Amino acid sequence: MTQHTVSRATFDDVMVPNYNPPSIIPVRGEGSRLWDQEGREYIDFAGGIAVNVLGHHHPALVKALKEQADKVWHLSNVFTNEPALQLAQMLTERTFADRVFFCNSGAEANEAAFKLVRKYAHDHFSPDKHEIIAFNQAFHGRTLFTVSVGGQAKYREGFEPVPGGITHVPYNDIEALRAAISERTCAVVMEPIQGEGGVIPANPDFARAVRELCDQHQALLVFDEVQTGVGRTGNLYAYEELGVTPDILTSAKALGGGFPIGAMLTRSEIAASFSFGTHGTTYGGNPLGCAVAKAVLEVVDTPEVLSGVKRKQQLFVDRLQAINARYHCFNEVRSAGLLIGAELSEPWQGQAAKFLAAARELGLMMLIAGPNVLRMTPSLIIPDEDIHVGMDLLEQAVATVLEVEQAG
Repeated sequence: MTQHTVSRATFDDVMVPNYNPPSIIPVRGEGSRLWDQEGREYIDFAGGIAVNVLGHHHPALVKALKEQADKVWHLSNVFTNEPALQLAQMLTERTFADRVFFCNSGAEANEAAFKLVRKYAHDHFSPDKHEIIAFNQAFHGRTLFTVSVGGQAKYREGFEPVPGGITHVPYNDIEALRAAISERTCAVVMEPIQGEGGVIPANPDFARAVRELCDQHQALLVFDEVQTGVGRTGNLYAYEELGVTPDILTSAKALGGGFPIGAMLTRSEIAASFSFGTHGTTYGGNPLGCAVAKAVLEVVDTPEVLSGVKRKQQLFVDRLQAINARYHCFNEVRSAGLLIGAELSEPWQGQAAKFLAAARELGLMMLIAGPNVLRMTPSLIIPDEDIHVGMDLLEQAVATVLEVEQAG
C-alpha cells in the first residue's frame, strides 16, 4: 500500500477544527470523476459546492492558467492588468452591469455589495437610510457583516454583537416585505434561489413585487448569485430567467471554475459611490484568477452548454422521482437547472448526513442543504453516463440507509 505523508489524522493535528471532513482525501480529478489517496473512484455531484462548473482538469481552464502563469501572477490594486480588464468587459457586455469590482470570494463580493448600498444611500439620501432587509434562511457568507445579513441565526451565535440595521422576513412572502420596508431601507438583498436554505426558488411574482417595492422606496435590489450564477440555472445568471433586473449582483463560485475569484456587478451611477479609496482588496482582480474566469465564461456562455443544463436537469429530476416512487424518501424534488435539492420525507427529516455518508461509501459525492435536503451541484457538462451511474449509486445508498434503519 502507498505510504502517504499526510492523512485525515493530520487535519486534527494541524488544522483549526471548524471543518469536519471525511476520512478520504481526493488527490486527482478528471471531468466529473475524482480519485482519492487509495485510488478509489467517485462520481462528483458536489462540484466543489457549485464551483467546478466545468468539472475537474478542464483543458481550456488549465491552458488559461498555464499561459498566464508564464506572464504575471500578481500586481495588487496599485495597478490594473489585462485579464481583469478583459474579464470586466466580458461581464458588462453580457449582463445589465456597467461596472465590476473584483475580489476573492462570494463573501467578499457580498461584503462589498452591502457596504456599497449603505454608501450610496448615504451619498444620495441621508445617513438614516441605512437599513438592509434580507430573508430568513438566506446565506450570504461568513464575514461578520455577511452572517448578519444572512438569515440563519446559527452562523451568528457566539459572534455578537453583530452589525445592526438589518431586518429579516420570510422568503416568498411579499406582504411581510411590504410591512417591513420603509424610507429608511437602503436595500433588499435576496438570492434568486436559496441554495444553503434548501434550494428554494423565488416565485417570479414575488421577485417582481420585490423589485417594485424597492423602486417605490428608492431602495437598491441586490441579487446574491454566488451559487446561481455562471450557467448554473441554464442562463448565464438567474435574474435573466426571472425577468427581474437587480441594481447590484454578486458572483463567485463557478466564475473561476475552481480558481478563487469573486465579483460585484452594478450600474455606473451606483458604482460612483465607491470613489477612490473607499473600498479595496489586495488580491482582487488577480491576473491568474481573471484569466481562468475569462476561459470559464467563453465555454459556459454558449448555447450548447446552457441548453444542455436544462436537459441534464431533467435527467436528474426523473431519476430522483423514480427513486422516490420506489422508496418514498422525498417530500419534494426542487431544481433550477443543475442546482437540485431533494427534501427528505418526514421519517428521514434531520438525517440528510446519513444519506450523504452512505453515498460516499459507495463512490458518490453529494452535498446537503441543511439537515433535510440532499443537494446536487454537478458540473454543467457532466456526461449523461455519469449522471446515470451516480444515480444508481444514490439509489443503492438510499436502500442501504433504509435497510439499516429497519434492521435497527
